[in-house]
Amino acid sequence: MKNLVYVWLAFLLMISGFASTPAISFAEDEPPSSDLELWEAVAPLTTTASFMNTGAHPDDERSQFLAYLSRGKGIETSFLLSTRGQGGQNEIGSELGDSLGIIRTNELQASSDVLGIDIFFLNQAFEDDIKDFGFSKSPEETLDKWGESATYERLIYHIRKFKPDVLMPSFRNVDTQHGHHRAMTLLTEKAFDDAADPSVFPEQLQDGLTTWQSKKLYLPAETEEETTLSIEIGQYDEHYDMTYPQLGEKARYLHESQGMGRDLGEGSVSVDLQLVRSTVGDIPEKEDHLYEGIPYDFSEYSSILKKEGNQYKKNLNQFQHQLEKVKEAYPNHNDVRNQAEKAYQHLQTLQSKLEKDHKLPEQLLHTLKHKLKIKEEQLTHTLFTAGQLDIEVEVEDPHLTYKDTTDISVTIKNNGLKKVQGLTAALSTPEDWEVRGHHKKTTLQPGQTKTYDYQLKANSRNYYDAYDPSRITAEVSFKTKGHTITDEYTPEERLALLPEVSLKTNPENIVINTKDMEDTLPLEVTVEKFAEEELTTEISLDLPENWQSKPASQSIHFEADEKEKTMTFDLLPPEDVDEGEFKVTPEAQVNDIQLTHNVQTIDYNHIGTNYYLSNADMEGVAFPLQYPEDLKVGYVESSFDEVADQLINVGMDITKLSEQDLSTADLSQYDTIVTGIRAYLSREDLLLQNERLLEYVNNGGHLVVQYNKPWDNWDAETTAPYPLVIGQPSIKWRVTREDAPVEVLKPESPLFNFPNVIQQSDWDGWVQERGLYFPMDWSSEFETFVSVADPGEEPFEGGILKADYGKGTYIYSNLVWYRQIQNQVPGGYRIFTNLISYPYHNE
Repeated sequence: MKNLVYVWLAFLLMISGFASTPAISFAEDEPPSSDLELWEAVAPLTTTASFMNTGAHPDDERSQFLAYLSRGKGIETSFLLSTRGQGGQNEIGSELGDSLGIIRTNELQASSDVLGIDIFFLNQAFEDDIKDFGFSKSPEETLDKWGESATYERLIYHIRKFKPDVLMPSFRNVDTQHGHHRAMTLLTEKAFDDAADPSVFPEQLQDGLTTWQSKKLYLPAETEEETTLSIEIGQYDEHYDMTYPQLGEKARYLHESQGMGRDLGEGSVSVDLQLVRSTVGDIPEKEDHLYEGIPYDFSEYSSILKKEGNQYKKNLNQFQHQLEKVKEAYPNHNDVRNQAEKAYQHLQTLQSKLEKDHKLPEQLLHTLKHKLKIKEEQLTHTLFTAGQLDIEVEVEDPHLTYKDTTDISVTIKNNGLKKVQGLTAALSTPEDWEVRGHHKKTTLQPGQTKTYDYQLKANSRNYYDAYDPSRITAEVSFKTKGHTITDEYTPEERLALLPEVSLKTNPENIVINTKDMEDTLPLEVTVEKFAEEELTTEISLDLPENWQSKPASQSIHFEADEKEKTMTFDLLPPEDVDEGEFKVTPEAQVNDIQLTHNVQTIDYNHIGTNYYLSNADMEGVAFPLQYPEDLKVGYVESSFDEVADQLINVGMDITKLSEQDLSTADLSQYDTIVTGIRAYLSREDLLLQNERLLEYVNNGGHLVVQYNKPWDNWDAETTAPYPLVIGQPSIKWRVTREDAPVEVLKPESPLFNFPNVIQQSDWDGWVQERGLYFPMDWSSEFETFVSVADPGEEPFEGGILKADYGKGTYIYSNLVWYRQIQNQVPGGYRIFTNLISYPYHNE
C-alpha cells in the first residue's frame, strides 16, 4: 500500500548516503531501477509471523528492535499506543497541547514508514479522554483519567483486528516508570487472555471481527535473571547500507519535537526479553528464538494440521514454496512479477477452499483466513511494484473551502517490460462531495503513460481533521492472470477543506483584575482568508451578558490576492463584572453562515503541512489581584514559559532581560528578578552571569528562581547562594496530582499575606500537577513554607524555599507556577505575585 511513500523513502535513503544500490547484474532486457522498493515488497512474503509493540506516547516504540523484525525478518509488525503525546514538550516550535499532538502523530507516521510498521492509536479525537495529560506516577491515576473501560475496549479491538502472534509492551509495570507506560503494560498483559474471550466486549464480534489468542507475551528484561531470550539485532543489511539499530535510530530522528535519535556505530546490539505468558508451552528458563513453538510460515501451519485439515497440507506447502520463489526472483522485476502472479493464483484457490470449510477448528480457520488476507495485500503490493508502475496522484489545489472545485489527476506510467491490461483508476471521496470524470479500462504498453482526470467539488462543511486519514484516495486496478488486483494511492499533500476565514484574537486569553478594572479592554481580531476569490465578511463578537463592544461589528473586504487583515474592538465590561471564567468569541458572517474557527497552520519539513482547527474563543477570567504599584521586575526568559507576557497583560512592570542586560545593566533598578523555568539550560548567559545575580541579591535584591532539572547546568553547591540539591530520579521527586492537598507551614509569613491574603481556595483548580523536580536536600539557611504529597506518599517540604543572603533574599520554587499562570488559575497568580512582591512586604 501507498507505493509513493516507498519510492520517496528509497530516494531519500540514496541521496542521504544511508543506502547504496548493490552491484546487481540486471538482465539485458530489464532497465535498472530502485531495488529497495522491490526488496521491501518481497521481504515479508515468506513468513506469517506477526508482532505488536504497545506503549503510551509517540517515541515509546522500540525502534531498533522493530527495524530488525520488520525490515530484517519481514515480520508483520505494529506499534499500538494510547495517546498522541499532547502533554509533552516541543523542541522545534511553540506548539503545545493538541497542536503538539498533531506534530507528534505525524512524526510517528513518518518514523513508521522508515520502519515499515503499522501504527494504531487508542486516542480517536482531540476531545478524547485518552490523552497525554502530563506525568503520572501510577497506572491507577492514568486509567482513572483515561477511563479504563473505554481504553481497554479499544486495546482489545486493535489486538483482535491486527492479530499479533507476539505481544510486547515497551516498558515494565514498575514504580520507576511513567504511569502512562505502566497502564499500557498492565492492560496489555490483561488483554493477552481477554482478546480471546468472546464474553469480553462481545459487541465487537458482530461485524466480522473474531477473537484472537496471541501466543506469547514478552516484557523488556532488565536483568540477566529476568532474561529468557536474548536476540542479536546488530546485523548489517546491504539493502539499507546500515545495521538495524542504525535504521531504528534513523526512524527515531524523525521525532524531532522530542529531540530523539542518536548516531550509532556498527557493532553488537542485543535485545533482552522476558517471556511472561505463553499458550504454546511452559515458560522455559531460556529460549532459542522469538517464535519458538509458533508457526512461522505456511509450511509450519501445514505441519500442525490434523486429520480434518489434510486437504490443505499440500496446498499450504505449495503456496509457501511459491512465496519463496517470489522472493528468490529478486532483484529481477519481471521474474518477481511472474512468480508473484503464480503465487496469487495459489492464494485465490486456498481462500476459496477455506470459505467453504466446515471441518477445521474455528480459531485455526480464522487464523489461516487472516494470514492469507495479509498475503493477498502483500502480493498485491508486490505485483504493483514488480510491474514498475509509477503512479502519482496530484491535486491542483489541496486547500479548498465550501463549494470550491479542484482538478485531480492520476498519472500512471508503465516503466516495466510487460503490458498492463484492464488498467483503471477510480477516485474515492467523501460521499457528499461531487466528482466528475471517468475511469475506463485501458491497456498500458511498456513506456506508455495514462492520465485519469477528475474534477472534485466540496459540497460539505465537514472540515479538515488532522487525525482523519486522507479523504482522497485513488484506487488503481489491473488484471493479472484472470484476477483483478487493486491498490490505494494518496496525494503527497493531503487535501484540506477549511472554513472561508480563520479568526484569531489578541490577546488569546485575558485576566481581568477586579481590584483595578479598566474601562475598556482593546481586542484585536486577525482575519485570515482561505477562500480563493474576493470576499466580504461582517465580524462581530459574542460577548458575556452585560458586556458591550465598540464598534458592535465591522465589515471587512478582501480582494482575491489579500490574505490577512486585523481589526480592533474595544471591550466594555460592566463595572460589577462577576468573578470567574468568561469567553469572548469572534464571529464572521459569510454567505449566511456564521464561522467561529481558528485555523492554525503547522508546517515542518519533516512532516509537511497540517492544520489544527479549534474554536476562536478568547478565554478570560476575572478575579481580584493585588500587587505593589511601584514593583519593578526583571524577567530572564527561558523560552519554555510565557509567564512574563501574562504578568505584563495584568499590568505589572516587567522587563525581559536580554543577554546584554544580564551582563552590563544596572540590576539594582529591579526590585525582583525572576528566572523562567529551566533557564539555566536555555540561557547560557544566565549561567555565565550567575555570580552577578548572587551579587545582586547580596546587595539587597530579591531573586525568584523557578524550577530546573538537575542536569540543566545546575550546580548543587554554587548555583544557589547555599547548597541546594534537585531531586532525582525525577519520578520520585514530583507531585503529579493537581489536587494534592497543600499544607501551608508558615501561614503567618508575608508570602501568604502580602499583597494578597492567600486562602485554601487559592490551591484549588490547579492544572496538570503541583510541582516537579522537588529539591531533595538543601542548606539550613533555607526556610520551608509548604508541604505537599501525592496520595500515600511522604510529603515534600521544598516546594518554596527562601533564604536571606546578604541584604537580599533568594527564593527557589519548583511548584509549576507557569502552568497555573498560563492557564489563568487565580490562585497561581496570587501566590506567585506574593513571591515576587516580597521586597515590599514591610512598606
